Amino acid sequence: MSISGTDRLARTTVFTPRLDALLRDHRGQDLFRLDDDTVGVAGPALTDRILAARLATDRERPTFKPLQGRSIPRTEASTVMQAIGRDVRAALKKPVPGRLDLSGEWPHVGHVYLRDLILGADPYRLRILMDRTLELTPKLTWTVIAAGAALPGRLRPGAPVTSLAGLTANAATYSERRYAMGLYRRAAAPVCFTISTLVANAYWLGAPFDDETPNEHILYESMRLLPPSWNLLRNASPEYTALDDRIGTGDDVLLLPLLSHRDPELWDDPDEFRPGRWAALDPDDHPGYLPFGHASERCWGRHMVMPLAGMLLDILRAEGTTVDARQTTAKVPLAGLLGVDKVRLVRGGA
Repeated sequence: MSISGTDRLARTTVFTPRLDALLRDHRGQDLFRLDDDTVGVAGPALTDRILAARLATDRERPTFKPLQGRSIPRTEASTVMQAIGRDVRAALKKPVPGRLDLSGEWPHVGHVYLRDLILGADPYRLRILMDRTLELTPKLTWTVIAAGAALPGRLRPGAPVTSLAGLTANAATYSERRYAMGLYRRAAAPVCFTISTLVANAYWLGAPFDDETPNEHILYESMRLLPPSWNLLRNASPEYTALDDRIGTGDDVLLLPLLSHRDPELWDDPDEFRPGRWAALDPDDHPGYLPFGHASERCWGRHMVMPLAGMLLDILRAEGTTVDARQTTAKVPLAGLLGVDKVRLVRGGA
């Protein structure tokens, strides 16, 4: 593993070699070749033009790619996101237990808390789909889904479950249940995974936080240094060759917020965790900053991420939680969701 960057608290973030090589070799570059049929793009102006050239296809969308060979229409995707949105709003209204202890290994602890908070009323065959172990391989995920879909009995319409689970109630056949359970995981897992990872990243990068620093600034800065969606793939398309002749007709384009978020031409002290910078910056309009995608097609989950992550930060900050002083390094594996792994959080005084 290569080592990239040490913050003001002498915590070292260890990127996997491929990520480290991208940061070392291509930071500050506008466009560069990654292999024979893929170019990388990190320049903000070219990124804007590429993302505005056309909407993402169904195979390029991160959450709603085709499922079991079936394309997910945008109307169906919208229905699913509205359902999980209702469940998140309901979860945010629940009272927080006094002296809630969320110390332990993150992002796992935060993931389990969010799973139970949002989806606790759902049947076990659905809740098990939130297990972080299923991230190991798609084959394991679909084995669990297949087993759940084969179990006798099914959810009754009108059962006291989440809105998202309610969408599975009319799945009568085995094939329909598999599809419905796959869609349930597609919508719910990113909420639990992303938010717990984002909060773990924030704590690793900057805790303890100054009391006057708003949660929003902490989160924006965490997403800058460790963007959960660190790359955006666009398959070869004639629109891109027309924008820049360095992009060939058969070239896929890998857009890299990982690099633009640390570009020294765009940021003062680009490797430093400085949440105060967001007092003067607009996260929706700063060049090269894409934590929720491009203005032409924002991530549908952004209005769930910020409130839930802010709620977790409120709980942790109220308890004086910080990173275990004995932990000085954390690894960032190569995964679709960029984040530090196994960060130990301890309550104040521990």
